[in-house]
Amino acid sequence: MKAAVVHGKGDIRVEEYRTPSASKGEIVVRTRMCGICATDLKTLLGQGLPKDLPTILGHEVVGEIAEIGQGVAGFGIGDRVAVYPIAVCGNCYFCKRDRNSLCEHEFGLAHGIEGGFAEFVRLPKEIVNIGGVVKLPDDLPFDKAVLAEPLSCVYASVKACNVEPESTVLILGAGPMGLMHVKVAKWAGARVISLDLLDDRLETAKRMGADFCLNPTSVNHIDEVKKITDGKGADTLIASLGIPQVIEEHLKLTRNGGTFNIFGGPPAGQMISVDPRWLHYCEINLTGTFASSPKQFRECVDLIGSGAIEVEDLISDRFELDRFLDAVEKAKSQTMIRGVVVFG
Repeated sequence: MKAAVVHGKGDIRVEEYRTPSASKGEIVVRTRMCGICATDLKTLLGQGLPKDLPTILGHEVVGEIAEIGQGVAGFGIGDRVAVYPIAVCGNCYFCKRDRNSLCEHEFGLAHGIEGGFAEFVRLPKEIVNIGGVVKLPDDLPFDKAVLAEPLSCVYASVKACNVEPESTVLILGAGPMGLMHVKVAKWAGARVISLDLLDDRLETAKRMGADFCLNPTSVNHIDEVKKITDGKGADTLIASLGIPQVIEEHLKLTRNGGTFNIFGGPPAGQMISVDPRWLHYCEINLTGTFASSPKQFRECVDLIGSGAIEVEDLISDRFELDRFLDAVEKAKSQTMIRGVVVFG
């Protein structure tokens, strides 16, 4: 099969690679689309590069079942499916509490096993057994279903923050995941403030439902947030970026009793300072989320399929596998909302 294969930092090659097969309890999917995530880009640039190379990245996979291993029931060759990418045990302390992203034995696509930037991808029994292979309705196209995985991570974030109708949510960053936060927070009934340094991103956030869009280079956004919230701050503040300095600078825009969620992945080893007196007396919930559970993934497939959350406008660029390096450069330039690799 053909795949985009990572050989090292900044070294990715589109080349022939061994085609996987399904062992007992496994499924092989013929990839039809695979989304390009910021995590993939960070990995290619050397942050968290897998130890075992060469390998294949990509974890936002939709496609058709090509092979079914012995003992797998309920699926047929050609079934159209979306894939939850984390292989979890289902039995540890966290899995029993539906905190699957913290599974004590987890691994997954592009994280221990080969991912979806390839014509075929093998799904281990742990993904199959947890209900991570989700059949798609006939009327749900791949270019919508491919967004179920990133949307589910945002959905988990909003759920963890207990976002309520008529509450105010401030989202730091209007990149792809920040825009998804706008959509999910609006679906939850919240009033949304989007904050970014790029006006074109803020214009997109406005089109996608943000009630207020603030650029710190052109307005005093601290004062503006206080005006919007009657001096109280946001009920929920979500950092959809991983810049520690920005996170620290905006902590106190969280209202008393509110929640500050670090969603974007910060680089290793960089610290932030938190006033413990503020945290204590204002009863702030300081938390973080980064992934979803299989249940939340399935719920997002349903939300997309029903049209409850519109995702079609999130995909800005499509690339064939042979143009994968173009996709990487476009992602690095921050000029696309969401890119996907499309397989014939």
